[in-house]
Amino acid sequence: MRKKFILLVAIASSIGFLSNGIGLNYHQSLAIAIFSASILGTLFFWSFRLSFAFMGTFLLFVTGTLDIAHFVKFASIEVILFLACMMVLVGLLKENGFFNLISHLLLGVKKLNSKKFIIILSIVSAVMASLVDEVTSIIFMIVAILEICDRLEIDPVPFLITSVLATNIGSAATVLGNPIGILIATKSGLTFEDFLIKAAPLAALCLIVTIFICMAWYSRQLKEMDERLRHFKAKQIEAMEKPVVFTKDLRISLGIFIITLIIIALHHRLETLWNLAPSTVLLAAPLLSCSLVFVWKQHNARKHIERDVEWWTLMFFLFLFAQAGTLQYTGATDVLAKNLATVTSGSLNVLSGSILWIASAGSAVLDNVVLVAAFIPIIQSFKLAGVDPQVLWWALLFGGCLGGNITLVGSTANIVALGILEKQKNIKITFLRWFGIGLAAGLMTTAVVWAALSFLPLYR
Repeated sequence: MRKKFILLVAIASSIGFLSNGIGLNYHQSLAIAIFSASILGTLFFWSFRLSFAFMGTFLLFVTGTLDIAHFVKFASIEVILFLACMMVLVGLLKENGFFNLISHLLLGVKKLNSKKFIIILSIVSAVMASLVDEVTSIIFMIVAILEICDRLEIDPVPFLITSVLATNIGSAATVLGNPIGILIATKSGLTFEDFLIKAAPLAALCLIVTIFICMAWYSRQLKEMDERLRHFKAKQIEAMEKPVVFTKDLRISLGIFIITLIIIALHHRLETLWNLAPSTVLLAAPLLSCSLVFVWKQHNARKHIERDVEWWTLMFFLFLFAQAGTLQYTGATDVLAKNLATVTSGSLNVLSGSILWIASAGSAVLDNVVLVAAFIPIIQSFKLAGVDPQVLWWALLFGGCLGGNITLVGSTANIVALGILEKQKNIKITFLRWFGIGLAAGLMTTAVVWAALSFLPLYR
C-alpha cells in the first residue's frame, strides 16, 4: 500500500510539472495534478475512493483553484438527485417482486444456455440504454442480474461487466442514451433521425464485436453457467410452471416506473414544447414519481431513502464531478484541446482519428461530459473555417462512449454498477479484473468506429 501511495504521488506530481512545462499556468497545472491524484487513488485504493475525492476537493479550495460557487455549479446536483430518485424507484420495484419476475422470464427462455443468455443480456442492456439513459438502464439491469445469479448460485461479476459494456455502447445509439449525445446534438445541429441512421447501426456493430469478446473472455464462466443450468433444470422447469402473480402493489409500481421512463424519453421534446431549460423535465420526472411513492408508501418512505439509495457512490460522483469541472473552470482543457487542433489541422482523417482515440483514452479516466464540452468549441471552429465537421462530431460521440468501458471509473454507469454490487453483495472488483476485458472491448470497438469514420461516406 505504501508503494502504491508513493507511486500515486510521483505520477500526479509529474503530471502537474509536465502540464506547467507545456504552457499551463499554476492553477491549471494544480487542477490537473489533483484530479489525476483522485483518479489514481480511486484506481489503486478503491475502498478509499471517497477519501481521495474529499481530500482533492479540499486542496482545490485551500489553494484558491476552486471556489464554493463553482463547486456547486460543477458538482452536478441535478444528476445526483436524478440518480437518487431512480434508485428509490428501482428499490420499490425490487420490493414488489419485479426483478424476480424478470429473472423468471429470462430463465424461462426455451433451450436457454449461457451464450444465449449473454446475447439477450447484452441486447437488452444496449436497447434500454438507448431508450432511456445509461444510468437508469444499468440500475435496472444490475438488480435483475443479481437476482438471476442468486438463483443459479454463480458469480455475477462476468455478467455485470458484460451488461455495463453493452450499456455504454448502447448509450451512443440515440440522443437520449447519454448526456454527451444531447450536448453534441444541440451544438452540432444533428437530429434524432441522424443518430438513428448513423449512430445506431455503428453502435449495433460495436455491440456484436463486444458480445464475441465477452463470450471468449468468459468462456470458463459460461461453461460453469451451463453446468448450473443443467443441474437445476428440473427445479427450474418446476419453478417456471408456477404462474406469475401480478399483485396490486407490483402493478402500481410498474405503472409509476413506466410513466417515468416515457417522460424521460420525451423530456427534450417536452422541454422544447413548454419552453423550459434543458434537462428540466428530465430531473422533474423522477422527483414527481418519488413524491408519489412517498405518499403511497408513507410508512416506509424513510426506509426507501436510507436503504435503496447508494449514498456512498453518489457522494463520490458529486466530488469527482466538481474536480473534473475545475479543469474546465481553470481553462486547462481548452489549452490541451487547442494544442491538439494545431498539431492535427492538416488532415480531416487524421483529426477525426485523433479526436476519436483521445476521447476514448480520456474517457477512461475523465468524466466524458467535461471532455466533450472542451472539444466542442474546437470542432465548431473548423466549421467557421469552411470545413464540414460532421465526421468529427461522430468521432467525439463514440470516443466518449466507448472509452468509458476501459476502466472502473470510465463512465457513470460503471461506478453505479460497482456501487450496487459492493452494497448488495459485498463484492469488490479489482482494477485489473475490469481493465483486461474493458481494454479489449474498448480498443476493438474504437478500431471498428475508426475504420467506419475513415472509409464510409455516410459519415462525411
